[in-house]
Amino acid sequence: MTSDHAAARAPAASIFLATFTFRPGDYDDDFHRLDQRIAEAARGLPGYLGEETWENPASGQVSNTYYWSSREALEALIHHPDHREAKRQQARWLRGYQVVIAEVLDSYGDGGIAHPLGEIGRDPEPAGATAPDPGVDPGWSPLPGKVG
Repeated sequence: MTSDHAAARAPAASIFLATFTFRPGDYDDDFHRLDQRIAEAARGLPGYLGEETWENPASGQVSNTYYWSSREALEALIHHPDHREAKRQQARWLRGYQVVIAEVLDSYGDGGIAHPLGEIGRDPEPAGATAPDPGVDPGWSPLPGKVG
C-alpha cells in the first residue's frame, strides 16, 4: 500500500537502474577500447534512459549508474558480448566491484539539476513545504504490500 503522496509521483511504468561500483586498477588500451564499445552499445540500446558517474575521493571508488525503461532493456546490455567480455576480464583492470540492480519506486525533484529521470516527476510539494515524514505516514513502507 502506498500513500497518495508517493502514488502521485511514482513512475507510470517500471524503470530499472544498474549501479556498478568499483575500485579502479591499472587500465590499458584494451580496457579503454572495450569500455568505449560498452558505453556506445548501452547508449544505442532501446530503453536506455541515461547514466551518472560519481567518484568518492576518500575511498577511490567509482559508481556508474545506468537507467533503463525496463528489465528487458537492462538485460540486453548484461548479455551484450562486449559486456560479457569485460566481466570475464575485470580482474585485469579493477580492484574489486559490486553491482546493484534495482527497480525505481519514485523519482522527483525541483527541476534545478539535470538528471536522467528528471522528466519522470517534479516535487509535488509547494516551494518551502516539507514532504511527509515516512516514519509518520502510516501508508509508507519500504516493503511492497506492507503498511507502516
